[in-house]
Amino acid sequence: MKKFILWLMLWQFGIGFAQNQFSFSAVEKFQNELNAEYADAKTSPLLPDDLKVFKSLDFYPVNEKFFVVAQFIRTENEQPFEMKTSTERKPVYVKYGEAHFNINGQFFKLNIYRNIELSKKEQYKNHLFLPFSDLTCGSESYIGGKYIDLKIPQGDTIVIDFNTSYNPYCAYSPKYSCPKVPLENDLKIEIRAGVKKFHD
Repeated sequence: MKKFILWLMLWQFGIGFAQNQFSFSAVEKFQNELNAEYADAKTSPLLPDDLKVFKSLDFYPVNEKFFVVAQFIRTENEQPFEMKTSTERKPVYVKYGEAHFNINGQFFKLNIYRNIELSKKEQYKNHLFLPFSDLTCGSESYIGGKYIDLKIPQGDTIVIDFNTSYNPYCAYSPKYSCPKVPLENDLKIEIRAGVKKFHD
């Protein structure tokens, strides 16, 4: 019995350790699934003319430098607020926590949010939203910034893989209403990872 418990503890540690490791195949899977979504007329945000000629999104080369294990600080007693969007729609979010990390010796902080209505649905109860912008926005990347989908972490760290960042649907069609990146989530660094801008 003791051996089994020891094995179980080591197995759980191994799983947790693996989840904090960069995975090229995980990024590749993300890219393939995103391309499949955009190629399907039922799920694609693309305009009809763009969908006809769509082959693949333009991704930055996968770069392990933009995979970070951030310190996660839960922010308690935050008041829900209406997040600005590209339209008059104002979905209600709450600041759920902060991610503190460094890239190339520079330290950064990003606020992580939770959509109040979305979190009431079973499939999204652990979903967190990370919008950000950086110094590539408006040149190589979409001017409105990018998003990353996260899960509520179990401990005091959270993995952020900028290689899995994607554009708001507004980058592809004006018919969508997209949350605007809060000013406090503007990074003073080039995050050359994830999806590039769609049109020049």
